Amino acid sequence: MKKLIRPISGLLLGTSALMAPALVMAQAADAGSEVQELVVRGRYIPEVMRETAAVASIVTTEDLVRQGDDSAAAALTRLSGLSVVSGRFVYVRGLGERYSSALLNGSPLPSPEPLQRVVPLDLFPSSILAGVNVQKTYSVNYPGEFGGGVVDLRSISVPTEPFFAFGGSLGVNDETSLKQGLTYYGGDWDLSGFDDGTRELPLLIRRGIETGRRIDGSNFSSDQLTAMGRSFQNANIRLLQSTNDVPINGSVTASAGSRWTFDWGDVGVVAVGGYDRGWTTRRAIQQEGVVSQGGLAILEDLRSVSTQMDVEWHALASVALDLDAHKFQWTNFYVRNVTKEAQSVEGDSQRASNYIRDDSTAWYQRELINTQLTGAHEFGDLKIDWRGSYARTERDAPYETLIRYRRVADLFRHNPQSDANFIRFSELEDKAYGAGVDFAYAWDNPLIVDLTVSGGYAWYENERYSDSRVFRFTTDQTPSDAFQLQRVDFLYSDYNIGPNGLILREVTGSEGAAAYEAKLTTHAVYLQAEGEVMPAVRASLGVRYEEGEQFVRALDLFSTNHPAPVEQNNDYLLPAGTVTWNFAEDQQLRFGVSKTIARPQFREQSPQLYLDPESDRTFVGNPYLVDSELVNVDLRYERYFDRGQFATIGAFYKDIDKPVEAVVNETGSGLQQTFLNAPRAVIWGVEAEFKKFFEPQFGMNWIDDKRWLIGANYTYNKAEVKVSSGDVVFPITGLGQPAPASAFVVDGSRLQGQSEHLANLQFGFETLDGATQATLLANYASERTTARGASGAPDFVQDPGVMLDLTVRRKIQLWGPEFTLGFEARNLLGQEFDEHQTLGGDEIKVNFYELGRSYSVSLSTRF
Repeated sequence: MKKLIRPISGLLLGTSALMAPALVMAQAADAGSEVQELVVRGRYIPEVMRETAAVASIVTTEDLVRQGDDSAAAALTRLSGLSVVSGRFVYVRGLGERYSSALLNGSPLPSPEPLQRVVPLDLFPSSILAGVNVQKTYSVNYPGEFGGGVVDLRSISVPTEPFFAFGGSLGVNDETSLKQGLTYYGGDWDLSGFDDGTRELPLLIRRGIETGRRIDGSNFSSDQLTAMGRSFQNANIRLLQSTNDVPINGSVTASAGSRWTFDWGDVGVVAVGGYDRGWTTRRAIQQEGVVSQGGLAILEDLRSVSTQMDVEWHALASVALDLDAHKFQWTNFYVRNVTKEAQSVEGDSQRASNYIRDDSTAWYQRELINTQLTGAHEFGDLKIDWRGSYARTERDAPYETLIRYRRVADLFRHNPQSDANFIRFSELEDKAYGAGVDFAYAWDNPLIVDLTVSGGYAWYENERYSDSRVFRFTTDQTPSDAFQLQRVDFLYSDYNIGPNGLILREVTGSEGAAAYEAKLTTHAVYLQAEGEVMPAVRASLGVRYEEGEQFVRALDLFSTNHPAPVEQNNDYLLPAGTVTWNFAEDQQLRFGVSKTIARPQFREQSPQLYLDPESDRTFVGNPYLVDSELVNVDLRYERYFDRGQFATIGAFYKDIDKPVEAVVNETGSGLQQTFLNAPRAVIWGVEAEFKKFFEPQFGMNWIDDKRWLIGANYTYNKAEVKVSSGDVVFPITGLGQPAPASAFVVDGSRLQGQSEHLANLQFGFETLDGATQATLLANYASERTTARGASGAPDFVQDPGVMLDLTVRRKIQLWGPEFTLGFEARNLLGQEFDEHQTLGGDEIKVNFYELGRSYSVSLSTRF
């Protein structure tokens, strides 16, 4: 006879403990005379999928190695329903980064990005990761801000055996490496990613700021302004230089770990460090259009060349103490990411009524420091976990400079009296504190088998401060032609700065608030019960109560009378439930429903201007935004062939009340992007995923001696904004007064950031001895809306297209130790970056450039 038993984990669905007592007694009576066949239900379901009742996607350590992706952001593009925008922000099921949250080992993270409260995932190199879990259905142990999903990054843990590993790589890009590009000198230490003090705010400027007065002629004498103006860096910051040999890319990494066993327990440590430096040159078409005669007419037609150097340092260190029933771990993570950029943009501008050229330089440095202490304790049937974390991110952008030239008689001239020029210093600091405790009690009872009752409390506080100081030079009279034709470092030399020449003037806050502060504090408690409510059916039901207090306040840097803060104090009761039916040993069906929220991000509510270097677009916040509320429904069928091999198909539906959308306003100086709450949005779609290894026997050695992989996933999203008669919105231009929603949002238009089609394909092999591995990876995302067009104009649309990559790994013997030689080729099809507007057969190339093909080789070892 057959007897259905529960696997060791105790979490598989469908067990003999759920059978009727009479059946159990009959089996016991026959036990002495009959050999029983054991059928283990769910034996092929991965451990992580057994431990969660939610719909989830997983990146394992093996996936990270096979795919060769260098960051968490890149690795997540391989999962079903996920896409990455700007190489940094994850969109889950077509929902923007505002609808997804990122955690490191379960603790929230702050962001160094002015436009986002969600941390960019390019900050997390794959070398510090053990894997990534993306949970797509909500469970109440997670924060209530949940739309597309939760991305939980899991850092590497301490090893069971001592090890040391190191590696390095070299790479090129056929649009950048060893080709012509732009640069500027900067400081002596720029290649290291650290400034040598060159970009420090000058002492005289700092002293002027400390007075609390605007630095201009009404508050300081001409002699003081002259000295202040001459204190700025000049040639090494402003002067663009052309180079014919942009360097190749390179990186080095090292890691080590060990564990020691004592009579009273185990102690382990692990550490990882790395350095990465790369260059990117973009030759872009940047156009701006206006609706004209049923089509689009070009208002600005510009061509830009920019070269940026990206430098990253990262380090992770973790110490663990294992006392059997009591475990403690302290994890520390640091990453520094620096971008040094030189750019020149020129072309016809109807706004400026001239052929113009804008030369600019910039230095953006982002830092993240995270420390986390966790504990896990077992007291029989009771488990208690706790965590505490502190994280700080900083973004410092000193000496952003821009100089505008006009072409007259084939010569470029700069008139400081009328032409744009500025030096900007901006800073952002974001801190996050978090603490929480969770308990889980295995409650043995006669009604529900394997019942676990869990609950917990979580506290989170996020603080942000951001400010920006902007200076420009002007003249009291129109300068001579000879003056205007000078090279930029001569023009802004000390000789020309003075009462009869260039005069320093601070223009901080002339277009919106120069600074803002913000804070979000949440307190939450939850209660959840999970168990097998009938044979092979497992249910998880829970509710979370979460209250949040958020305020954003614009700051007047020259007055103590600051504007009133924008405050939102809300509390929510957020229920969630999932049911899993494990109807066969390798198959199960999941159904989930939940209610969640999405809060406006700090930057979206702050009326402070910000120039985004990625899109070259100016943003300003809207203080009239409110929370979005979501209802989420999921259904998924899962079939598991073996460990890490599966096929799934699912459907999802989301109803969003008051989603935040970006809209474009036209200003005198160009396009400006802001935000508003659209009335409603509805999203639905289907997902399918397949992954399996094959060992064919065709009688051909080049096929038979290998283990072949086929992996594919596809997601169809349909996301539409709904606008009904009488719906209103609250745009920033209305100063808090309602306006017809139809004037800003078109009914049935695509929700921003959503690609209707997402697909991935992996095809590869590995030899049976594991010595060689090769994988071809393809990623496709269809068009997605990046911003709403101005009133009557079409939306901005990006076409990500197809990215085709190849990774190869080969183990070789060199000088005794075993090394792994790697080769990677990225964007083999030469996909471009393409953001555009179309109307009536006309197309405006908002931002278009070649991404180039990238190739790299690596060598690593571990012993």
